[in-house]
Amino acid sequence: MQRHRDSLAVYIHWPFCARICPYCDFNVYKSKGAAGDDLVTAMALDLKYWRSVTGPRALTSIHFGGGTPSLMRPAQIQTLIDMCKELWSAAPDIEIGLEANPDDAEAALWSGYKAAGLNRLSVGIQSFDDEVLKFLGRNHDGAAARRALELACSIFDNVSADLIFGHAGQTQMAWQSDLDTALSFPMTHLSAYQLTIEDGTAFGRAARRGTALDVDENMSAALYDVTRDRLSDAGFSHYEVSNYERGDTRSAHNMAYWTGIDYVGIGPGAHGRITTDKTRLATVAQMTPSGYIRAVSEAGHGGEERHPLRADEVAEEYVMMGLRIREGLDLKHSSLAGKVLNIEDLEEAGWVAREHDRLKATDKGRLVLNEITRQLLLT
Repeated sequence: MQRHRDSLAVYIHWPFCARICPYCDFNVYKSKGAAGDDLVTAMALDLKYWRSVTGPRALTSIHFGGGTPSLMRPAQIQTLIDMCKELWSAAPDIEIGLEANPDDAEAALWSGYKAAGLNRLSVGIQSFDDEVLKFLGRNHDGAAARRALELACSIFDNVSADLIFGHAGQTQMAWQSDLDTALSFPMTHLSAYQLTIEDGTAFGRAARRGTALDVDENMSAALYDVTRDRLSDAGFSHYEVSNYERGDTRSAHNMAYWTGIDYVGIGPGAHGRITTDKTRLATVAQMTPSGYIRAVSEAGHGGEERHPLRADEVAEEYVMMGLRIREGLDLKHSSLAGKVLNIEDLEEAGWVAREHDRLKATDKGRLVLNEITRQLLLT
């Protein structure tokens, strides 16, 4: 998809979950069954504020994340989609996506999402194995995962499945079984994320007590190779470290992050990146739902933080994000002027490859992106 400097993406964060997963470090809150209309109203007002900041833009994607946005009603989804399209001009190929949990799989609900304007559904399968799902703290079992993916594919043309690998005790055979099950459905996209143990999560606390929750580095690399090889054999293209597409179905919204397109973040704790007057702003919304609603009511927007990124921060973000994707990064990008060093050393190590004015991470290099970024920018 061709994107230009006036492109804009919108991220909408729905912070509520029926259950908080032990590995999750996102800004989430246990749902108390509230309808959430007051939060939707605040989000709509926040969108209007950000239109006054960004000016007219071409809207390339709207993405509902969380949290669990599949707890939202279709009418709430449509209110926010309609507001976005009213404020900005929607690109002809705009992607409108939502992250859904298998236990929310209902034909009427998901058909309602499609009628509201959604054209991409990402289903948080994580695994089809009951014991793994129990370990990961998921509400659904393997049978529910299969039913959800089947339903999603019957309603939407563009369906992505999320899987997690790298938990303690996982074998290559077990992981291949998960991949094979996913591939038995006509989905168009797959995200395979490695389990990471984050501070502040239930898994993080357990790890500090000495509980082994993830695999070692060698097994992690082996599972990564299994993923790439199996999906490649099935006709999927490995276009980003953790993401695979069949046909032209890559996540347009995530590509905004990886290529440096501006994005507005609304909802409690949502992050954004906005460029104005040659300054790139990092924004963060108020963290709690009540604080966010109050801020919008009092100030007209939900922002808690807004600060200009330094030149070295912009460069670091561009390098780290750009090296994640197959196309790599543009060495002539304005943020990199006079900053990129040590390319020859990294080429010799087999971590990067240069093609004209683009620099790409190799399969080997994708496993050490933090180190590549540090060496390129001497950070």
